[in-house]
Amino acid sequence: MTNEEYGQIVSQKAKKSPLIKDCLNAFWIGGLICVLGQLLMNWFGSMGLGDKEAGTAVSMSLVVLSALLTGFSIYDDIAKVAGAGTLVPITGFANSIVAPSIEFKSEGVITGTCVKAFSIAGPVIVIGLSSSVVYGLIYWISTLL
Repeated sequence: MTNEEYGQIVSQKAKKSPLIKDCLNAFWIGGLICVLGQLLMNWFGSMGLGDKEAGTAVSMSLVVLSALLTGFSIYDDIAKVAGAGTLVPITGFANSIVAPSIEFKSEGVITGTCVKAFSIAGPVIVIGLSSSVVYGLIYWISTLL
């Protein structure tokens, strides 16, 4: 069987995705995550934190909340409905670290949980750090000229 034949069989058997419904679900659930972030920002601000400190507290709170929801298998249920609406915010990053760790915990702490923790998020971190170094070097060189 060639790749083209296989592709035709898969396209015939695959269920068509309701694109508009998926986009709307991603939009409103992703928006709710952002609303939660704004509510937390206002709450931390009312407790006397400055904008920078409140923003840090919001990020940490959303990461902890999504890690807990992932641990209790709730985040995956939300993601099935929301799709990219849960992947784009910081909550998706926390989920991408916690989910593989939970999945491979039966292999032990070192070879399972610790090794798999960054299997998805690791490349994102490496590319992000590498691009920031390249950008920093370009900026530094441009200031010398």
